[in-house]
Amino acid sequence: MYKNQLQELAQRSNFDLPSYSCIKEGPAHMPRFKAFVNFNGEIFASPQYCTTLRQAEQSAAEVALISLYNRGPSLSLAARPLMPPLSNMKKISSPEPSTPNHSHRNDLSIVPRGDLQDETFHQVDSLIGQSQKLQDDLKKLGLKIKNREDNLRLLKTQTNNFDESIIDMQVRLGNYHSSNAPNNENLDDAQSERQTIEQILKHEKTAAGIVCQLKIRHGSVLQAPLMENVLGIVAMLGKVSDDNLSRVFSEYLGLEIMMAVVCKTRDGVKALEVYDKEGQIDKISGLYSLGASTGKQLDGRYFVICLEDLRPYVGQFLADDPQRKLALLNPRLPNGESPPGFLGFAVNMIHVDNAHLSYVTTTGHGLRETLFYNIFSRLQVYKSRVEMQNAIPFITDGAVSLDGRIIKGPGAFLLGSRKDVDVRFPVCSGKSSLPADIIETEEQLRLMIWEKERIFEDIQREQSLLEHAKNAFKLKKKEFLEFISRDPPTSPYMAQNQGHTAFR
Repeated sequence: MYKNQLQELAQRSNFDLPSYSCIKEGPAHMPRFKAFVNFNGEIFASPQYCTTLRQAEQSAAEVALISLYNRGPSLSLAARPLMPPLSNMKKISSPEPSTPNHSHRNDLSIVPRGDLQDETFHQVDSLIGQSQKLQDDLKKLGLKIKNREDNLRLLKTQTNNFDESIIDMQVRLGNYHSSNAPNNENLDDAQSERQTIEQILKHEKTAAGIVCQLKIRHGSVLQAPLMENVLGIVAMLGKVSDDNLSRVFSEYLGLEIMMAVVCKTRDGVKALEVYDKEGQIDKISGLYSLGASTGKQLDGRYFVICLEDLRPYVGQFLADDPQRKLALLNPRLPNGESPPGFLGFAVNMIHVDNAHLSYVTTTGHGLRETLFYNIFSRLQVYKSRVEMQNAIPFITDGAVSLDGRIIKGPGAFLLGSRKDVDVRFPVCSGKSSLPADIIETEEQLRLMIWEKERIFEDIQREQSLLEHAKNAFKLKKKEFLEFISRDPPTSPYMAQNQGHTAFR
């Protein structure tokens, strides 16, 4: 048993296997054996003569294990050759006495054998194994730290490469736009957008009014630190092809949705409104503080949409469509044709300009398949009220007609006189006058910015994992140092031999 344990210890410590030698004395019919074991250059002897060679070797291995244990984990594996190799030792021979001869016993023994219970040795072996396990855990954690650091270096290199490419494309696009005057269509689009902003600003004590005020003052809400997570206002994130469609869509959504603040993530929503210890709104923080900076005090409730929490459209897109319109199945009559007067789905009638078309969520979805799909769903658009009513069996998520009739959903009709909503979607031509290569560059820029944002998230994740690994290494190191510094347990045999070393 002890020989096996000593051999396993040598293997775990990457030492040569223990080697044994012995001295035989006594008559042939009553031989006695004294064994010696060489463990990593250190010699240990059985404390007394044994009647068999196997018993002598087991006794020597036992002495070696006890001696190594008594030194403590930090010294137990240090080689300490204390006597010449056994090959140079002169074997002892003596006449065959009728009684045991003890004259040489004190010369070669390390410690008296005594009585050692099996559970004590199991404890010794367990502690040696525990020490090795702690060292192995430290090595694994060290490798994990190295891998995390390598990953961070690679990700930062990729980020730098993206930065260079993004700057090159931005310079190219900037040179094009600065050298090309806007045409009449672009001027009309800009005027319509200004009108929408003016209508929002009339609601000066609302969240939408404050956000638009910041945009006018700073050129972009992104320059306000608190608002960097705010993408914009629903009414400013999409455009339509004509005034009538703008009027119909705005009435269907209502003023609250049209003026809703759109945030990229849940953290952005939390930053808008801060609470004190009593659970009351802190009026000097969040969006309230920005309102005060514009001279307008935010009043009442306001609607916020978090893109991160929206369930996106899952499906195909229309092929070769730069607007990435959704490939929704049109309603079909029994003959396979669409109902008369069906014009399309509202979600695909929203035009997203290039600035907003380039935005994608952390999951890679654009505004059409997140924001507009959630506020419009599969809202159908018809030319007239009569045609819409005839198509009711084929309407699943509501419908509107160009003459102002609205079905909010299955069995839900909005009746009465039309009521205009003063905040509407801007009107645009819907056609891009940009050259094909500029459009392609803008698309590449959009994808590259999205890739860079994903790499930045990977960097944050790797940094978090690196800190976790470093903390785990620190705790494991502390555990190992405490282990090797604590006093070993004692037994009557160990107490008797505490502090003894081989061949004093």
